[in-house]
Amino acid sequence: MRCFGILLLLCGATPAGAAYAATPHVFLVQNSGWMEPFYSDPQSPFKPLVTELALAVAQPGDSLVLAAFNQSQPNAPSPRALVSAKVGKGTRAEVTEALAGLDTARKPGGALADTDLGEAVGAAMRQALGGKDGIVWLVTNNRNSPNNDQATAQRNREFYQLIHSGGAIRTALAFPLRMQVQGQHYRANGLMIYAFAIGAEGKAALDRLLASGSVRRVITEPPARLKPLDRDTVRLVPRKVEDAPGVSFAIGANGALRANIAPNATSPTAKIAWHLENTMYPYTIVSATLSARSKLGGENRPVTLGSTRVNLLSPGKPVPLASTLQLPTAQLPGKWSMEAFKSAGSAYVLPGAIEVHLADQRLALSQGFRERMAELFPGDPLPEIFTPPSTIQASTAVLPLDVRVHYGSGPLFAAGGALLALLALGAAGAYAWMRPRKALVTVEDETRTMHSRAGAIQPIYDKAGNEVARLKTTLFGHQLIDLREGAQVRLS
Repeated sequence: MRCFGILLLLCGATPAGAAYAATPHVFLVQNSGWMEPFYSDPQSPFKPLVTELALAVAQPGDSLVLAAFNQSQPNAPSPRALVSAKVGKGTRAEVTEALAGLDTARKPGGALADTDLGEAVGAAMRQALGGKDGIVWLVTNNRNSPNNDQATAQRNREFYQLIHSGGAIRTALAFPLRMQVQGQHYRANGLMIYAFAIGAEGKAALDRLLASGSVRRVITEPPARLKPLDRDTVRLVPRKVEDAPGVSFAIGANGALRANIAPNATSPTAKIAWHLENTMYPYTIVSATLSARSKLGGENRPVTLGSTRVNLLSPGKPVPLASTLQLPTAQLPGKWSMEAFKSAGSAYVLPGAIEVHLADQRLALSQGFRERMAELFPGDPLPEIFTPPSTIQASTAVLPLDVRVHYGSGPLFAAGGALLALLALGAAGAYAWMRPRKALVTVEDETRTMHSRAGAIQPIYDKAGNEVARLKTTLFGHQLIDLREGAQVRLS
């Protein structure tokens, strides 16, 4: 029997002791009256889009919840569960079947149902996820009108207040999509898909999905960032390095900046020319004061910038920025150090970061995005709601920086050669010490041959069997010791 209401949505969630880090996904699909053309238009790509997106982001083993929402009414709860399962081979068929039977909802009296976006998102966080981390996806036509309230601007403000003031929502993205559909009652030009990362694990999971291209395979439009607006707002891309012989910069596979330093580099500073990029689509940084610091090798030092102001920095339009960076050459191990020997043939890595701080930050929604929203959602005052909260007046961007010193194999080979020479010398000494030596000893006119090793002492007896001397053997020869008075003993 299918679960109704949002409370039981995660009945197929991954056990807490699972060996892999499964991500709970909650898909909220609007089916209020305003969505009528998306359901009634026979050419509508709405349901296939939801199916493909759900199967693109929810990986095998993840828990997936699909629920329809409008606005709760007596005996008509919202959201309402359609699918609650762990993603596997049969998930596509379950999602397709559930969406095929979904249509616009009506109130108990027969009128088309209203919409409450805030109610749906809040229920998904509190009950579907049970207060745990995950990702909530909201598919809507952006008409937020509980009880058919025409003050949609105020309703949108309440919705975005939930997003900006809710500490559990770490990341909020919006994907405005063109989708022209014609129904019996309404016509629509666009659809909005929101992604809300709940908690630290939800944020990490959403970051991985975006980096892997899983979302981009279904939605090619860039996401509009709603939150956060106080970190990771700009990016530094190195263009060239001056006055630093033996130093070069590159971007690593993980997006981190990598400084490659030769072992003999002694220059304490490097003049670096950057491109400063705005990463907060769709916002323009109207103005801000710039400062930067480097944290390398346990040293926290200011970075001298060629300009401390930025104005009208739009997404996708980088501006040049000069800087002087102090390199931690004193903190790098010498080429004869143990660290250098361990890193021979590869690189010694000194992790660090460059922090860029924007103070007195003023943001504005770009005009191009306003125009696009007006085209997709005519008459919707939503772009005004995209205006960032007035409390966000500063932001920080952290650029990971790895300082790498590439040590050659020469010192290692030299040290290895010296070690081999010492070993050879030791082996020769050991052989010399252990090698048997022959000594000719004359006792009472009788010549005897004795064999001994270095360090050994052997007694010498006369013909009567009395000990008359001792033979001591060293690395350099033999000698007679403890010679008895009157004894006729000599070395030949």
